[in-house]
Amino acid sequence: MDKREIVVFDFDGTLTTKDTLLEFIKFSHGKFSFYMGLLLNSPILIAYKLKIYPNWKAKQALFTYFFHGISYSEFQMLCVDFASKIEYIKNPIQIEKLNAYLRNGAKVYVISASIEEWIKPWCQKYGVQNVLGTKIEIDLSGKLTGNFSSKNCYGQEKVNRLLEKEPDRTNYILYAYGDSAGDKEIIEFADYGYYIK
Repeated sequence: MDKREIVVFDFDGTLTTKDTLLEFIKFSHGKFSFYMGLLLNSPILIAYKLKIYPNWKAKQALFTYFFHGISYSEFQMLCVDFASKIEYIKNPIQIEKLNAYLRNGAKVYVISASIEEWIKPWCQKYGVQNVLGTKIEIDLSGKLTGNFSSKNCYGQEKVNRLLEKEPDRTNYILYAYGDSAGDKEIIEFADYGYYIK
């Protein structure tokens, strides 16, 4: 029996040409608030660049600064509206690969460190239903706490999240596409792994 084909695409820098966390903040808050927020959080960002502060903590601190206290329904609406902006930063070469896999009947996953809510609306427009990203915490009043409710979907966590959905690794051939250090583990885990330049 032929094995199934499963394909994993990273999102930021692979299906897009830019980091969508920063683009989403700019979209939702405007450029002035965006740059002021970066300035106020610069000690954390510098510590991250110097590898003193871990990736997920720096990312969560930035997310908390901009989105703590916003209602989840408002956040969802912003994410849906943002999908049209992603069109301007999409990577057409990788989109064509994604479409070709879908046409050929492969099961396609987008697995990203970005927040699921703003990846899903865009992915669904392209026929990708399987989206795994970093999950956010919502309090009892329906507002964002600013914290993540899952591990940052980066590095080994990408492999872990895929295996939650597709545990029988002997049952499929895996293709993986990524562009950064956060994709190393999933690319090495794949039968055919590709780094995007």
